[in-house]
Amino acid sequence: MTRLNAVLLLAVMLSAMALVRTAYEERRLFAELYRAQTQHRQLGLEQARLEAERQVQATSVQVDRTARQKLQMRPMTPAVMMFEDGAPASAPMPASAPQIRRQESAR
Repeated sequence: MTRLNAVLLLAVMLSAMALVRTAYEERRLFAELYRAQTQHRQLGLEQARLEAERQVQATSVQVDRTARQKLQMRPMTPAVMMFEDGAPASAPMPASAPQIRRQESAR
């Protein structure tokens, strides 16, 4: 009888330890799930903010301002155009240049 009691006591103890371990694991996983959901919400807000910022940056006015300020670009005018031969647009063109241009414009 005492042997049966010892086996039953051991089974109850193992069962109790398994229950405690399962409860601990469940709490740990629940906390991890909560953290992941919180991070998901934060990332969703960050994505919406970045999307709005991207739309603002993509406007033509903003692109033009950035090109002028940071890249030091300016609008194209005939005075600053250079052709293949390296001559500015205001310089007299060689005789072969108009033929090249007519051919290119015919394409």
